[in-house]
Order: sequence, then structure tokens, then C-alpha cells
Amino acid sequence: MKASNFSAINFAPMLRVGKIVATHGLAGDVVFTHIAGKRSWLKPGDVLFLALQKGSFIPYFIKGVRSEKLDEMILSLEDCNTVEAARRLVGKEVFVKDEVLQTAAIDSPLLWLGFEAIDQHAGNLGPIQDVYKTAQQWLATVVVNGKEALLPLIEQTLRKVDVKAKRLYLDLPPGLLEVYLD
Repeated sequence: MKASNFSAINFAPMLRVGKIVATHGLAGDVVFTHIAGKRSWLKPGDVLFLALQKGSFIPYFIKGVRSEKLDEMILSLEDCNTVEAARRLVGKEVFVKDEVLQTAAIDSPLLWLGFEAIDQHAGNLGPIQDVYKTAQQWLATVVVNGKEALLPLIEQTLRKVDVKAKRLYLDLPPGLLEVYLD
């Protein structure tokens, strides 16, 4: 990319949506597992950003998408035409600009990145730094008094999601925040 093109790049917030987990075939295709909640959110011509190094997002344009599972896709990427090139991408986290998912999963916790987390008892905990999906639940990362706190995003703790105001209202279990609030 030419230096003059850098001013045209939109540095919108990035959301981690998955990971490249394997190569597929001999033409440089990769297997991409994701947590977007749908198959149809990604199309040829779209761009994914791979974290080849921490904090470094390298764009990869989609040439082709095949999907047989809800949470997995086989992708053909521009400039990834060999098994060797695909192997270099295995294990890399995949990100998209937040507006890409706004039409894909309106109620996805991925969209809550940057929302203010407000607990019913402790008050404003700060902005959500990241969200993770475990086998059982979603977790949000919030920095409380300089310490990283993991907050469960489950039906029992979620009270209200105010998308317009970018606020997430929670009722966290007693004792969960004690170590962070001391």
C-alpha cells in the first residue's frame, strides 16, 4: 500500500470474531472458526483483518466462502494461493470492523465492545475492553481500579442493553467485584 493511501483508511474499532484453525486443500484455502452467529455475514469482496503480530491488523480480501457449519467457514483469500502461505495464517486471530457485524448479529455481545458496564450495586465499572465466548457463556473484560475483571454476560446478570447510549446494565453476583474494588 502506498503511503498516500494511509489517509483513506478508516481505523474503526476492530472486533475479534474468530481464528484461522487449519489449512484446507492445496490451493491456499483456510478453515475459519467464528462466533458471529450466522453463516451469511461474510461474502466475497469483504475484508478480514488478521493479527499476524500483536496489535497489527493485516487486511485479507475474501475471494470465496464455503460454509457447512454455523460456526466454521472455508475461505479463499487473495494473495494466499499455496498451502505454505495458508499455514502461516493458522492460529492467527481474525478481526473485522465493528460495522460489519452490525447487520449480522444485532444482539451479539461482540457489538458491546466499548459499552459502559454498569453494575446495579457497584455503579459504573468502565468500558468493556473485550468479549470472549467460552463453552458455557460470554465474558466481558473491564478494567476496574487498574485490574482486569471478567464479567459473566448471562441471562441472570444482564438487566438491560441500551444500544443507543452504549450502556450495559448488570446485576452481578455478590462478592464478584470485591477483589477489584478494594
